Amino acid sequence: MRRIALALLVVLAVAAAVAVALVRGPAPEASRASSHREAPLISNDPAADNTDLYAFVSPDAPNTVTIIANYIPLEQPAGGPNFASFGDDVRYEIKVDNNGDGEEDVTYRFRFHTTTGNPNTFLYNTGPINTLSDADWNVRQTYSVTRISKNGSEVLGTNIPVPPVNIGPRSTPGYDALAAAAIASLPGGTKVFAGQRDDPFYVDLGSIFDLAGLRPFNSLHAIPLPDGAGVDGVGGYNTHSIVLQVPIKRLTRDHELHAADNPKAVIGVYATASRQKVRVLKDDGGVRNESDWVQISRLGEPLINEVVIPRGKKDLWNTKDPSDDAQFLRFYRSPEVTKLENGLYSALDNASESGRDDLVAILLTGVPGLNFTGSTKADLLRLNTGIAPTAAVGHGNRLGVLSGDLAGFPNGRRLEDDVVDIDLRAFAEGYGSFLHGLLGLPNRSPNNLLGDGVDANDRMFRADFPYIATPFSGYEAVPPTPMGGP
Repeated sequence: MRRIALALLVVLAVAAAVAVALVRGPAPEASRASSHREAPLISNDPAADNTDLYAFVSPDAPNTVTIIANYIPLEQPAGGPNFASFGDDVRYEIKVDNNGDGEEDVTYRFRFHTTTGNPNTFLYNTGPINTLSDADWNVRQTYSVTRISKNGSEVLGTNIPVPPVNIGPRSTPGYDALAAAAIASLPGGTKVFAGQRDDPFYVDLGSIFDLAGLRPFNSLHAIPLPDGAGVDGVGGYNTHSIVLQVPIKRLTRDHELHAADNPKAVIGVYATASRQKVRVLKDDGGVRNESDWVQISRLGEPLINEVVIPRGKKDLWNTKDPSDDAQFLRFYRSPEVTKLENGLYSALDNASESGRDDLVAILLTGVPGLNFTGSTKADLLRLNTGIAPTAAVGHGNRLGVLSGDLAGFPNGRRLEDDVVDIDLRAFAEGYGSFLHGLLGLPNRSPNNLLGDGVDANDRMFRADFPYIATPFSGYEAVPPTPMGGP
């Protein structure tokens, strides 16, 4: 249930001057939010469900790009005895298009393998896990990384350890040291980590799914409640992350660094998960997978398959490559989200419900002068590698380009970028002054104040690789807490 629901995009976060506006009617039932359970088929397959994708120039290593692909939505920390894990039968891939045709030019493939030391116990561990080689750790995962390009494939690493999940103070004391030991250096200056982390996405899911009556604006609704701060509905949940840090020269089309005004500086990133077509359940309780591989989940720009693509096309969208996205163009140009926003809140200055070439530019081709990749319509997280980081991880302007911070979304995506608020404003044509000036777009007010009242993650991000915060332990009891920010 992640990214943002249909109802999320109908939320109003207006200024005090319009706080007396009236809601025209109740919101329709919300769908699941961003790439967490965003399509009917993948909602039943969490191990293969892309939940979030991030790509940014690394502030502490500015000649590299960090790409984070998260899987497994709303992962309960206290998930024993069979804690969440990567799927041994899933092929996870991070793909990079460096020439603007919507086809991957560089692929990093990850395959996982699970072993059980003692099958005669129900326990994940039989004592404290103090090191990655501790004999008390019963259920382990390792993985391989393969780089694929037009020059062929290269195995970069094998038997790389995944750290244990964060069970609790008795089982995983000193968890940060265990996670740090699982960071691996690969040939060519690449660094990798795969394992459990705090889910870095933040959004008020509980309020959104309750007919879009966001807490900061409860009094505007037909059934008024006291106004309050937004609550991070993802707070306290974990995810499984693949974090890859790659020298920029390994990703650009000519293997060089480029200034921001050079088209060769721009790359497009997306992540996928694939399974074999045939799954056979055996009489002994085992499983055999066979036949060709088929892509069942993908993620580039946040929120697209959640709120742009209609339910009847969601499973199809997940199987397609970005180069095939022209068939979905009409949903970007006439977004249902904008119609909902216009219809639910009388305080909004109605945004255009058709002919939305502004959204096509931001989401399908890149923004001219920022991260444009050409005329091919493709859902990619586009990153201009020539734009330097503006702050340490977690300290950039949460509204990114809308507030003039060119190192933020929609130029790639950093952990701190508030894609919920940014997309709310984009669909309502409530652009910040900078992007308004860059594209000549309308900047409607109060539409440019839209937001859900949750402006920061529940845990601080790390300043160093792998950047995402330590996962919550199963021993912790973490109720949702107000997370409204300035």
